[in-house]
Amino acid sequence: MNSTASSRDNSDTGSHEIHDQIRRMRSGDIAALARLLTQVEQGGENAASVLKAAHSCTGNAHVVGITGPTGAGKSTLVGQLTALLRKDDKRVGILAVDPSSPFTGGAFLGDRVRLQHHYLDREVFIRSMATRGATGGLSHMSGGVVRVLDAWGAGVILVETVGVGQTELDIMNTADTVVMVLTPESGDAIQALKAGLLEVIDIFVVNKADREGANQLVTNLNNTIGLAEPHSEWIPPVLSAQTHIGEGVDKIEEAVKKHRELWLTSPHLSKKRCERRRQEFVRIVKARVEEYLNQIDPQETRVAGLLDRVANGEQNPFVAAWDFLSEGDLLQKLSSKQ
Repeated sequence: MNSTASSRDNSDTGSHEIHDQIRRMRSGDIAALARLLTQVEQGGENAASVLKAAHSCTGNAHVVGITGPTGAGKSTLVGQLTALLRKDDKRVGILAVDPSSPFTGGAFLGDRVRLQHHYLDREVFIRSMATRGATGGLSHMSGGVVRVLDAWGAGVILVETVGVGQTELDIMNTADTVVMVLTPESGDAIQALKAGLLEVIDIFVVNKADREGANQLVTNLNNTIGLAEPHSEWIPPVLSAQTHIGEGVDKIEEAVKKHRELWLTSPHLSKKRCERRRQEFVRIVKARVEEYLNQIDPQETRVAGLLDRVANGEQNPFVAAWDFLSEGDLLQKLSSKQ
């Protein structure tokens, strides 16, 4: 058997195994779901195969992003929302994006500890995912993980971001509804909203509302929202809560439902999802090209001479890069030997 035929047979076998895992996942096999998520997180050809096979089963889940500064109570809110959703018999997927461990590159798993009381519920699946250096609070493969959870049959997927700062919110590219959790100590919240966050936040939650300054923060947020340009058919509500005792969580769930109902009847949701998919495609291409550049040895390719001229000061780096990219066939030139 020649190598081409062997490769094709291996590909067919792999495709059959993936479809079998998806079938078992859809039937409630949690181990199959975990294996598929691991393949997607690893990226590469296997991830592409899984997402291709799962695509026809996706598009039904409502994705809710929970973001905000560290210590605002995001994980507690996720746990409380999950409990309410389960009372409505909703299957829930949870993606908790943790900081990468400086030693292993893995997630710290702190959110899993805080959500442990949901572990025995087979209709709830919790996945922690390391950022692996990605800015914006989400790992590059989080979109793929969300799609697998969607294919599993989750009615609602809660995506919690690492608290990396209020100006880095890639979550709007993943979630249908974005919830920002703040506390009375979030002194820079209003300035962040003026910087453009107001356009991507759908619901504001002032958590730990029993603390001094909570009412003032609610007032400031409402004033800022009122001064902004109209937010289409939706004006972001500002809700007070004490998530550690469950107070106000029902109102947050109700606001999420109202937001979903509105966008299901509005052309805005369809346009938003289309734009999100375009942006995801561009991000993945950028990440793949960067990964490819990091893997190759430029000195072994046709780029070596150009790099030498730039390094020696014979050519301006910007001009050299511009001319190089303008010629096209970037990946072919980078991989072709001298």
